[in-house]
Amino acid sequence: MSRKVIITCAVTGGSAEVLAKHPNIPKTPSQIAEAALEAAKAGAAVVHIHVRDPETGVPSNRQELYEQVVKKLRDATTDVIINLTCGMDGTVRIDSLDPTKLDKASSLKRPLERCIHATRLQPELATLDCGTMAFGESIFVARMSDLREMAALMRNAGVKPELECFELGHIENAKRLVSEGKIDGRPLFQFCLSTGYGAPAVPIVMQAMRDILPSGAIWAGFGCSADQMAAVPQVVGLGGHVRVGLEDNIYLRSGVLASNAQLVENAVGIIERMGASITTPAEAREILGVVKRG
Repeated sequence: MSRKVIITCAVTGGSAEVLAKHPNIPKTPSQIAEAALEAAKAGAAVVHIHVRDPETGVPSNRQELYEQVVKKLRDATTDVIINLTCGMDGTVRIDSLDPTKLDKASSLKRPLERCIHATRLQPELATLDCGTMAFGESIFVARMSDLREMAALMRNAGVKPELECFELGHIENAKRLVSEGKIDGRPLFQFCLSTGYGAPAVPIVMQAMRDILPSGAIWAGFGCSADQMAAVPQVVGLGGHVRVGLEDNIYLRSGVLASNAQLVENAVGIIERMGASITTPAEAREILGVVKRG
C-alpha cells in the first residue's frame, strides 16, 4: 500500500458533557488554535474547528470566536487546512406533544445563520451534515431545502463542503446535491460513525457506505470513543482518509486522557505501519481540489 492519507484533527467538538471528563479540553480561541497547531505539527493536514464560550466552555457558534481562531491559525507559520463546523444551531427538542411545544434548549436557526461564519471567513472546508436524525432527545434538522441553501452559500463563498454522513441514507441525500449540481468538483464525504446514534464503526458499514458513493468521490471516516483508533486501519484499508481528535475521543488508552497531538501521533503510526504515508497540507489541498485561503 503506497498512497497518501489525509489526517483531520477535530480539536474540541460541540459537546458540553465532555467538560466534566477532561479538564484540558480546549475552550478559549487561543487554546483551540494552539491545540490545532500542535495537531498540525504532529501530522494533521486538516483541523476541524468548533468554538466554545471562553468563560464557561459550553459549545458556541459565535462568529467572533471563529474569527479569533482562524486569525491565529492564518497568522501562524503552518499552512494547515481549516475546516469550520456548520453543524451547530440545528437542533430542536420537543417539550410537549399535546400541544406540540419546543423546549427552550432548541437552537434551530435558518441555514444562513448556521453557516454565516464559514461564508464570511472562507476556510477551505466547512461541514454540511446531510440528514435529519435523532440524537437522544434532540433532533438535528437537515431538510433538503436546508442542505441546498447551505451548499449554495458555501459554493458562492468558495468553500468546499465536507458532506457528513452518519448512515447510508445521508449519502443518498448528499448524492442528490451532487446530481443537482450543488457541489463543485469532486465531492468530499465524511463517514461519522459510532456516535451512539447513527451507524457503528464496523467494516461492513464502512464498505457499504463507500460502495454507494458517487464516482470520483473523496472520502474519509472516523469512529468515536473506543472505536477511534480501531477505525483508522479499517478506513485506510478501504481507501479512505481519517479523522481523530478530542471531539470524538478523549482517551489515549483506557483511563489515560489524551491531547489532540497524541491522538494524531497514534494515527500517524498506524498509517505508516500499514505502508501508507500522511499528506502534507499542500498535498491534501491537491487531493481535495482546494486552494490555500487567507
